[in-house]
Amino acid sequence: MSADKMVDSSAFPSEEENNAPLLTVKDLRTTFTTPRGQLTAVDGVSLELSRGETLGIVGESGSGKTVLSRSIMGLIPRRGVTQSGSITFEDLEIVGASNDDLRSVWGAKVAMVFQDPMTSLNPVVRIGRQITESLRLHTSMDKAEATKRAITLLSQVGIPSPDERVKAYPHQLSGGMRQRVMIAIALACSPRLLLADEPTTGLDVTVQAQILDLLSSLQVEMNMAVILVTHDLGVVATRTDRIAVMYAGKIVELATTKTLFSDMAMPYTKALLNSTPRLSDPSHSRLVAIDGRPPDLISPPKGCSFAPRCTSATEQCRSAAPPLTPVPGDPSHLFACWNPLPGGNAGRVATTQGAS
Repeated sequence: MSADKMVDSSAFPSEEENNAPLLTVKDLRTTFTTPRGQLTAVDGVSLELSRGETLGIVGESGSGKTVLSRSIMGLIPRRGVTQSGSITFEDLEIVGASNDDLRSVWGAKVAMVFQDPMTSLNPVVRIGRQITESLRLHTSMDKAEATKRAITLLSQVGIPSPDERVKAYPHQLSGGMRQRVMIAIALACSPRLLLADEPTTGLDVTVQAQILDLLSSLQVEMNMAVILVTHDLGVVATRTDRIAVMYAGKIVELATTKTLFSDMAMPYTKALLNSTPRLSDPSHSRLVAIDGRPPDLISPPKGCSFAPRCTSATEQCRSAAPPLTPVPGDPSHLFACWNPLPGGNAGRVATTQGAS
């Protein structure tokens, strides 16, 4: 299918727009009020995303990945939640934005593929109507034009017999097909930023690869920036430009994908990589797990949040939280660790500082 059937010319910005970040997050904090106290799920996160770039956000469950992505979308409830810092998408400040301002960008400029399509799709509404809803809201299409576009989108995401499937209900489709429908809904209005929150959870390996390949090809076709949220470093290894590693609501390492895998600094990043199953492992090999459990974010530890689980932790780690520091000579590689992994640039710098 040609790109002009999917994208209008506005999807490709001017050179001046290309030089500016599409998304800028500065010192973002998202705190929930709970019966036990204040829980800061996102704690001082800062990052930028360029047009057409793919950023992977990885970490264990409870690390703040989903809350960060929902904060960027402006989907955090207003009651019982406080936010500080800034999230700027193009010229719109998301933190504190009105519902009308948020509705003007949801679907049209920013879209999200949620983790579980069965709970995200309306079970009593045909999928065609769920796709055409944003088209009718954000474009001048009439019902017939929107339905035709919905059929085209279903074909684009690889659903067979789209003219028949457009009349189906979610329960009549497989898990992989439902996830493809979610992608079709998200891409209906050719957004400039797509957030994919664990888009392959619960799918078999073959379908996972198909979904990720689909997202990659559509990203190129639509000149779209993507934030890919996952707990699996293996998923983002070949599909992202940069990776942000989150733990206890903070970014603990941020680097280009190539640098992260060749010169990772954080013991937590290494532990995540070691816990990823490999095809080369012998049959029935025991899965590697990270010892311990993530901290209680209502009463987090005083120092480094990963110190209670880290084999390299020292008294300094337990008493003071390390800042997010650039690797000398590579300002794009940031890490938060008093005792980074030996051998890499960060480890050599730490050894030199310790010797002096």
